[in-house]
Amino acid sequence: MASRGRRAAMRSLGALVGVAALTALGSNAPGWAATSAHGHGASSTATPIKHVVVLFDENISFDHYFATYPKAANTDGTKFTASKSTPKDIDTLANAGLLKHNPNQYAPKRLSPSQALTCDQNHSYGPEQYAYNGGKADQFVQNTEVDKCSGGLFGEPGLAMDYYDGNTVTALWNYAQQYTLSDRAYSSNYGPSTPGALNLASGNTHGVVSIDPATGKQTSKPDSYTVQSPDAHGVGTVVNDPDPAWDDCSDKDHTSSNALASMQGKNVGDLLNAKKVSWGWFQGGFRPSTGWDGTSGSYAKCDTTHNNVGGTAAVDYSPHHNPFSYYKSTANPHHLPPKSVSEIGHNGQANHNYDLTDFSAALKAGHLPSVSFLKAGEYQDGHAAYSDPIDEQHFLVNEINAIQSSPQWKSTAIVVAYDDSDGWYDHAFVAPRNGSTDTSVGSNGKATDSPACQSGPKAAGGYADRCGPGTRQPLLVISPYSKVNKVDHTLTDQASITRFIEDNWHTGRVGDASFDAKAGSLGGMFDFRHPNNKRVLLNTDGSVKSVGPIKHVAPVHTSITPGPAFQNAADTSDASFPTLPVGLGVGALLAAGLTGTYFTMRRRQQA
Repeated sequence: MASRGRRAAMRSLGALVGVAALTALGSNAPGWAATSAHGHGASSTATPIKHVVVLFDENISFDHYFATYPKAANTDGTKFTASKSTPKDIDTLANAGLLKHNPNQYAPKRLSPSQALTCDQNHSYGPEQYAYNGGKADQFVQNTEVDKCSGGLFGEPGLAMDYYDGNTVTALWNYAQQYTLSDRAYSSNYGPSTPGALNLASGNTHGVVSIDPATGKQTSKPDSYTVQSPDAHGVGTVVNDPDPAWDDCSDKDHTSSNALASMQGKNVGDLLNAKKVSWGWFQGGFRPSTGWDGTSGSYAKCDTTHNNVGGTAAVDYSPHHNPFSYYKSTANPHHLPPKSVSEIGHNGQANHNYDLTDFSAALKAGHLPSVSFLKAGEYQDGHAAYSDPIDEQHFLVNEINAIQSSPQWKSTAIVVAYDDSDGWYDHAFVAPRNGSTDTSVGSNGKATDSPACQSGPKAAGGYADRCGPGTRQPLLVISPYSKVNKVDHTLTDQASITRFIEDNWHTGRVGDASFDAKAGSLGGMFDFRHPNNKRVLLNTDGSVKSVGPIKHVAPVHTSITPGPAFQNAADTSDASFPTLPVGLGVGALLAAGLTGTYFTMRRRQQA
């Protein structure tokens, strides 16, 4: 074991390397060092960060959660009191003077914890553009509002303008107090969940073709919902939420005839694979309720459900929230589990796509992949209509507490980010930096691209329907190396997360006009010279449970959780699950499954 003085010297050397690398982050051609104190090959990182965990939640604008930060009403819910040292230079509704004097049809109103379950707003590619009205941000009610809906959900005129404060989203406000918040983080371009997910994975929504779900082949004509602005080869851009072609559970377990989407090109998973860097996508409900039986033309089923805080069941797994299932190279179509905990993050039958239980197993065992993307089951992902901020908070607190209580915390950076804004009001418009001139008629009866997008800079790669930056969303960095109680004002987008991963592990860029090449840097959210070296654990209501130094945590033995589709086989096995190699009795193993009735809340354009 190294002496205390030697360990301190090693930490200082690592911090200096991180600072040097961080300085280069924001340039167009980052000058990452070819070698560093962090090793070589797959283990070489440009900063002290050895593990990145992205918690990618659903459908929240910055103002929807941080309109009055750091001041909460404290009339109900969980009490929140901000530190006196909280920055005052934050671009919020309150600081902009827009709470009472607002140019929209209705003024913003505070939503209470009892109003957590609300109607889902319109968050399509075109309506979001028109809501901003060229920067005036005064047409949200007319373009994105949905104020009436069924299922006992809260709705009222002006709902799109409304916001929560720290009495409801207490955890996020406390994480902002303890770590770093960005007030200039945007979606890479306008649109719903699938574009946001694709921009996280590749910085690119162009390159899609429509697939016939019955034949698995490209459709003779591009499907208009799946492919926008197709070229002569049927290749275009994703602006909606088509399900992925490489996923058995797409089209409601292949019971629908809707065309599926297949993406061409590379994503960050491909880049990490090429460098032999471990990574994984972990999603709630990914373990199927009925396993694939091993025969052609049959499919696994993803029908497990959970109840949200209102008691309504939602299907756990949403295929169109999984960006890596759109790429054949990084998909796990049959939802096969990893054969062991040690395989998680590496090549194997799961092909880097896992259930959330696999993340927990890898974390506790000290086998956390270098890069992990986490997506909650639908009831906890924060998406209006079937989820809510309270259920989302339970997910965030549970996962972040677990990460901070793991062997890997001392070298980990957690990024909390969102796929889109749901159409919730946000006042902070950014003029397009990538324009688009799609004049075809959109769902709102207007030209798909607004005048602001049509007059913006030339579309990168000549690819239409990628106008952006889009809407502003919350983004937080939670790490022993993040700044404490700071607000970063660097303009970033979803591809900034991709870029940080690329730069930290020296993977190079995705290419093909990906937004990663010009994405803003997350570097301003870190301080590698002065690590905070703390662990902050929260209660389930978001209040602070404890703040203390990082503790040494020893890894423990864990195993793969079978899930309902594999439980029968696991119960009859003498060895730890799973015991059969790929191809040996796979049909018999995976055929044992449990199905049940469920109340589905999925829609073609739910996200």
